[in-house]
Amino acid sequence: MLDVIEKLLVLQDRDRKISKLKEELLHIPAERQQHESKLSATQIALESAKHRIKQLESDRKKLELEVEGKKQLIEKYSLQQFQTKKNEEYRALAHEIDMCKDGIVKLDDQQLEIMERMEAAQKELVAATQAATEAKKVIDARLADLSSREQNLKKELGGLESNRSELAAVVDEDTRGRYERLFRHKGHNVVVGIQHGVCGGCHMTLNRQVVVTCKQEQEVITCPNCARILYYTRDMDLAVAE
Repeated sequence: MLDVIEKLLVLQDRDRKISKLKEELLHIPAERQQHESKLSATQIALESAKHRIKQLESDRKKLELEVEGKKQLIEKYSLQQFQTKKNEEYRALAHEIDMCKDGIVKLDDQQLEIMERMEAAQKELVAATQAATEAKKVIDARLADLSSREQNLKKELGGLESNRSELAAVVDEDTRGRYERLFRHKGHNVVVGIQHGVCGGCHMTLNRQVVVTCKQEQEVITCPNCARILYYTRDMDLAVAE
């Protein structure tokens, strides 16, 4: 195998690892946002349950005030009944008193309904509280693991990038430039082997002359179809023979 091909394969392996780590790091913010959104959803559900109870309690207190107001009216009308000497006014006040009593009955029914809704809301609050607590525990642990993984990936990436320039420097400038252009546009499979007369990159059949020239290992050969850099080894010959 040509010395430059060996160097390119080492460089390609390093670049693949670097690219893989960068891709993993690129996905971490979205993964973190997903966890935080789940946690936020449980908190929103909890706050909604709390707000529902507060609203029901407020509605209940309003009904209590209305009941109290009607009771005060009944006292007022009863006093006016005691003071009046006219039958017509007495009957009118009696009618008002009956109306207040009917109103109190309706308000009491509404209070009972609200109390039933509050009981259900309390159960929902308990469930929402438990869900929020459990979610926070689980998601906090996942976020901690994610941060740890992020730091480890960055550390590993830094180590791989630290001497990448040294690996690249041992390849002549023209070949290195060709390799790097291919790596940017063709992905992570740039220096490829020939298997059964086929390019390991584009999988197109190569003409015999290209294969023969590649076997001679006198110069850097590229695929005429995809321009990837080709190499051939005895292992490939054995694979063909088998």
